[in-house]
Amino acid sequence: ILHSLRDQGVKVYVDDFGTGYSSLTYLKRYPIDGLKIDRSFVDGIADDPDDQAIATAVIGVARALGVAVVAEGVETEAQRVELMARGCTLAQGFLFHQPMTEAALASLLERRR
Repeated sequence: ILHSLRDQGVKVYVDDFGTGYSSLTYLKRYPIDGLKIDRSFVDGIADDPDDQAIATAVIGVARALGVAVVAEGVETEAQRVELMARGCTLAQGFLFHQPMTEAALASLLERRR
């Protein structure tokens, strides 16, 4: 199914990487385009050496595999700076914008044109 979706142009990312059932085996077995660093590691990245080490490791794995890496749950400028310093250039979270409806997003994009 993942191969079929990818053939249709759908990007496949492993969500919450490093938690739950995520496994390094998935990185070999499935056609993925990127990893998402779980917010539980992003929360303390500005001052927790363990979170810093885990985020750095996930970014390194993604780079070695040639896939993208996205940080989830970025809420502060300090988190953004720490992630950027480690080579993570894609992020999502309240720092950038609150969740919104499809109609609100369409309106926002129209205003920015």
